Amino acid sequence: QKFQNGTITVGEFFTLLQVHVTIQKPRHSHLPASCAVSAPPTPEDLFYSQYVYRPKLRIYEEDCQALSQKIDELKQYVSMQDQLLVNVNKSLWEVMRTCSDEELNSFGVELNKMKSYFTKESKILAHNEKAALYSKLLQSAQEQQGKLQSRIEKVDELLKEAESCLVDLETVWAFFAALFSHSFFPFLLELESLQAQEEELQSVLHLMWLAYLCRELADLETQNEQMCAQMSQLKEEEKHCQELLESYDFTEWEITEWSGQQAVFNFLYDSIELTVVFGPPIDGDVFGEDPSRKIVSLNFESLLDEEKAPPSSCLVQRLIFQFIESQGCWQGKCPTLYYLPQVLHDLSSVVSQCKILGEEIEFLERWGGKFNLLKTDISDTKVKLLFSSSTAFAKFELTLSLSADYPSASLPFTVQKQIGNIGEEEISAVLSKVPTGYHYLRRIVSLIHQNLHQDPK
Repeated sequence: QKFQNGTITVGEFFTLLQVHVTIQKPRHSHLPASCAVSAPPTPEDLFYSQYVYRPKLRIYEEDCQALSQKIDELKQYVSMQDQLLVNVNKSLWEVMRTCSDEELNSFGVELNKMKSYFTKESKILAHNEKAALYSKLLQSAQEQQGKLQSRIEKVDELLKEAESCLVDLETVWAFFAALFSHSFFPFLLELESLQAQEEELQSVLHLMWLAYLCRELADLETQNEQMCAQMSQLKEEEKHCQELLESYDFTEWEITEWSGQQAVFNFLYDSIELTVVFGPPIDGDVFGEDPSRKIVSLNFESLLDEEKAPPSSCLVQRLIFQFIESQGCWQGKCPTLYYLPQVLHDLSSVVSQCKILGEEIEFLERWGGKFNLLKTDISDTKVKLLFSSSTAFAKFELTLSLSADYPSASLPFTVQKQIGNIGEEEISAVLSKVPTGYHYLRRIVSLIHQNLHQDPK
């Protein structure tokens, strides 16, 4: 009952189709008790922290941020299960509520197959992401190994220089020790003082070298943070641009020309042409795409050969131009390039609905016999349906007046009895039960067939 009256939620719709979607809850890791040691770090701990743990932690933090972003993007779809199906996908609800139980079960089986496929696909994606993470960790370890190897080579060179200096000092010290006697003891004390000053100077130089390395490391970390911030900003801009591209992704029009003076768009299999004439170019607008550039005129032209085209195509063409003429001055609706995407969107919506109407009429012309439909005729924007049934002993003609609002509004109709007692009152009772929406005309014919053309027994 909730499915028919439109109060069923997306989750209840899945349950009705026996499609069970399980959303796993996140599992949080906890540090072991051994990590809570407050002992001061040893030089070995500092070594591992700088060259092993901190690079790994940085990569894990980046991966965690990416996963958190994906989780935030997917959270909105979790709450969608509590929303009404008619608000999430009205066209799907309109189609599915006219299906039989067997069709619903078949649709549920297909959804379960899709769910199984996407489950396997998500496992493959998770495996690939882990492989990419381990590749980053390996690359980082190799980079740190290269840095450490370079540092070791520099320290080895310094040690060799220091050993060479010590050997020279020992040689000089031995020379002066043999040269001077006890009478020159004050000079020996001065020499020892100079040696102590030299050692102190080496210690100061070593500290200065360490300070220089720390400053270099801090500068590199600052540059890394700035680059990460710039990458995050670029990713946000890329996401925004992608959303704009998706929001203007139309399928009912094609650009056949875009020059400095005009643009030409084609609709409905190149049967309708829209020519947009631009005003003078704006200074600094190299490509002629400034949103503030004025539009001089919008001209619509029908390229359909009505003598060769089928009647259904001519009807669709009339309804589309009926909508175009009902809007009045299009140049007033679209004074600049800024408003052109909205105009294309409005036209695409009407063209799409009218194209579906044409497909419905072609279906009835080909398969109308299954619904006791003897003849389908088109006159201007009216469709005449001639029903005949020996079972109901009735023959009548139903005339429906169509407009560009199809299928969102009920259709005015007239009935002409030829044989039997089926007239306007009986048809009105049947049409009142048909909701507007997708395949409105086909459902009208189907319900008339079910209610009026079945064997009374």
